[in-house]
Amino acid sequence: MFFFVLFFFSLSDGPMEKKISLLMPELFVAGSARASVSLLGDLMGRAMQNLDKLLAMPYGCGEQNMVLFAPNIFILNYLKSTGQLTQSILDKATHFLESGYQRELTYKHDDGSYSAFGKQDTSGNTWLTSFVMKSFGGARSYIYVQPKHIEEARMWLSTYRRPHGCIRSVGKLFHNGMKGGVSDDVSLTAYIIAAMLELDTNATDPVVQHGLNCLQAAVAGQLDNLYTTALMSYTFTLAGDEEMRRKLITLLHQKSHMQGKMVFSTSGLDSLEVEMTSYVLLALLSGPSIPGFGLDYSAGIAHWLTQQQNPYGGFASTQDTVVALQALAKYGAATYSSEGSTTVTVTSLGGLNKEFTVNQDNRLLYQEEKLSEVPGEYTIRAQGQNCVLTQVLNDPQRFIITVCIERTLIMHQKQKYFVFTVAVKSLDTHMNDEMQIYSVTLEEDQPVRNLKPAVVKVYDYYQTSKNLIF
Repeated sequence: MFFFVLFFFSLSDGPMEKKISLLMPELFVAGSARASVSLLGDLMGRAMQNLDKLLAMPYGCGEQNMVLFAPNIFILNYLKSTGQLTQSILDKATHFLESGYQRELTYKHDDGSYSAFGKQDTSGNTWLTSFVMKSFGGARSYIYVQPKHIEEARMWLSTYRRPHGCIRSVGKLFHNGMKGGVSDDVSLTAYIIAAMLELDTNATDPVVQHGLNCLQAAVAGQLDNLYTTALMSYTFTLAGDEEMRRKLITLLHQKSHMQGKMVFSTSGLDSLEVEMTSYVLLALLSGPSIPGFGLDYSAGIAHWLTQQQNPYGGFASTQDTVVALQALAKYGAATYSSEGSTTVTVTSLGGLNKEFTVNQDNRLLYQEEKLSEVPGEYTIRAQGQNCVLTQVLNDPQRFIITVCIERTLIMHQKQKYFVFTVAVKSLDTHMNDEMQIYSVTLEEDQPVRNLKPAVVKVYDYYQTSKNLIF
């Protein structure tokens, strides 16, 4: 079993120190306790180290493909803006972009829209089409994207504009969790208009202008949905509407204080909290500085976001990983410093004393040390000029499998049946920690002698790194 704790050390106010206790659960397999501490000197370091593992999922449909596609754009933008883009990273990321681009075109409809299974679906989906449009536009700086694919998607979206300016949802989305908190016409319109503005569409464009009018009307009404408010704060920032931007950010700040936090979270799902907080960070960093909401304020949000990352640099779900990496890349670019070095020391009560050094030559280098004392008490101290990420790694068990085999022989059919009862427990808050039980029956067509034990593997379809083999 692994442990996982992440620390984001921002050393502008001097040295920082954290203490951590590695404890064992009540039930564990003897000899399975393993732990390690690792270090990266760059906010985007873990994501860059795991471009192909951020959301390790099957390339099953047009939705999944795009969630693997988009993070590469934000990481490349960050490295390019900070002067850290090497040829090897560029080659790796552009390979992912090129293959993802070609694959996504197989899910395109003749009218320019996109859906999970392409022309097998009766129509394109508004959310996915806007996601494709946004991502293809961002990828143009690194690979060739035919302009018509972006323009046709934009034109298709504009045909679903309602009289009051909002864009209505059409088509099916196979995995609704991919679109995060986008759940109604207002949030969908905010997402689509933001995507168009990211493509440098002029705010006076009729579709954009009518969409903004719809959003302004929503703000004038009773706006009690924090997710929609956060998303609109980013949309109005891109539109250059400073009055509306300040109003929404101030409102979100007040709501966060009501909950006693300096981040924008709700009592809802963790993935929505990450996505919403990321939109606020994007809003703060995508326009002029607002008094009281400078980089120091943004640092608190970035710190919270990094603590929500998984060991690969991704987040709880799909769309929250895309938006959070976009926000963190923007924050990293705004705070990047090419000078100075930092020393991180890890000590334990058992005598461990390991020192890591981070400078400009190795800030993207992954440094790791195994921790032999589990359970154990450790202290991590950072001193220097730059921000560093330190993590104690874990991979918590997501599933519990119980296999019972009942072998029966039905004489008149001369067949044997194997009955498996599989109990699956998800620790994801989407399931409210409820036990889910599934029964699977396997039929043997031909009797075989000397049968050998087989493997049962359970995994999260959209995050295959969450698995258990029995």
